[in-house]
Amino acid sequence: MDVSSTANGGQTARAVSAIRQRISARALSPGARLPSIRSFARTMGVSTSTVVEAYERLVAEGLIQSRPGSGFYVTRVPQPLALAEIGPRLERAVDPFWVSRQSLEAAADALKPGCGWLPASWMPEAELRKALRQFARAEAGHLVDYGTPLGHPLLRQLLSLRMSEQGVVAPADQILLTESGTQAIDMLCRLLVEPGDTVLVDDPCYFNFLALLRAHRVKIVGVPWTPSGPDLAAFAAALGEHRPRLYITNSGLHNPTGAMLSPATAHRLLALSGEAGLTIIEDDIFGDFCEGPAPRLAALDGLDRVIQIGSFSKTLTAAARCGYIAARPEWIEPLSDLKIATTFGGNPVSADLVYAILRDGSYRRHLNGLRDRLARARGDVASRLRALEIHPWIDPRGGIFLWCELPDGLDGAEIARRALAEDVVLAPGNVFSVTQSCATFMRFNVAQCTDERVFAVLKRVIAAATV
Repeated sequence: MDVSSTANGGQTARAVSAIRQRISARALSPGARLPSIRSFARTMGVSTSTVVEAYERLVAEGLIQSRPGSGFYVTRVPQPLALAEIGPRLERAVDPFWVSRQSLEAAADALKPGCGWLPASWMPEAELRKALRQFARAEAGHLVDYGTPLGHPLLRQLLSLRMSEQGVVAPADQILLTESGTQAIDMLCRLLVEPGDTVLVDDPCYFNFLALLRAHRVKIVGVPWTPSGPDLAAFAAALGEHRPRLYITNSGLHNPTGAMLSPATAHRLLALSGEAGLTIIEDDIFGDFCEGPAPRLAALDGLDRVIQIGSFSKTLTAAARCGYIAARPEWIEPLSDLKIATTFGGNPVSADLVYAILRDGSYRRHLNGLRDRLARARGDVASRLRALEIHPWIDPRGGIFLWCELPDGLDGAEIARRALAEDVVLAPGNVFSVTQSCATFMRFNVAQCTDERVFAVLKRVIAAATV
């Protein structure tokens, strides 16, 4: 076999794949002019003849066309956006979508220590049923009409009071209800960033931040996370080098690590952000799990450059989706317009359900019992994991997660693949990392680790992986 021809063939295939990926990701839309042959050859580090051959293959496929004297242009309407194809291919077999799909589609008897929600038996089922019965007796219009753009006014007033307990001053007219925390971030990205802008995230961070930001075609830059918050030196360097438009983080309880932002880090973070003109989205979805006071950036900033979002999917129900955005007054109207454009009137049924449970005190009672139950589960699960040489990064002061390092430098993705074969869904570290620097870590949901089979499977797959 001619080794040089084989190598050239591989380079041509690589060039073809690069163009296809740009078109699929809509970086090159129909009618767009491709880079010149010389320019693309320099970019790819190949010869011009390799690029000529690659372009000729794409012309033969009808994906591009040649215009003599002008260049090559995209002709075909691209296929629908495939989010799984955006971003690096590294660890694609076990990526955020893999974890989410396996968790959502798992059989009833499957174990899901890698998922991000509580078991159904831990939720306030009786209170939910009671609230549903009350709602069923509402007037007909209340059952069938659209909601208002801002959302349920009484729930917004109640949210305003609850946020004030954390020091966040947010009048009801500065709160907009959404159908979820994810929708809240999606709307804010539509409002605040354009394709090509840079957005900072923690490294590691909640993996759906990465998936959602890729859908918005922004550049994602990770800032290392420490037990007290983002690494401030790295944060300052990222501000100077990348000039980001946005930073998305958790501060009450961090996902996946369970860490809390320290007051000193919070103050310095806001000072750096203010100097750089950076807007911050503070996702407080796990805030109700906190067992003590924790700084809120929105409280320290006064909702100036910080936007706080949240939802009740983790603590109350994921079946009736209800989230919120608290932001400065001048951002609420354009966000309302976006809500009308994308969902029209929101979901008044879910909002009324949440309001009914929050107003009668049953939610507070549920949270008190839940925090106690989670504290016991964290201690028990941490002990069981240490017996397998799986060590928690920190001992969190609340929440459902333990961020753990695997023994002997084992690869989390490989452990997850082996465990899935035994109907156990795990969440390996690199799905949370934009820099892919968390391969030896794993996130465990302690509420989903009450079955003895979780630890039996872990013991087997770790032993098999170390052979």
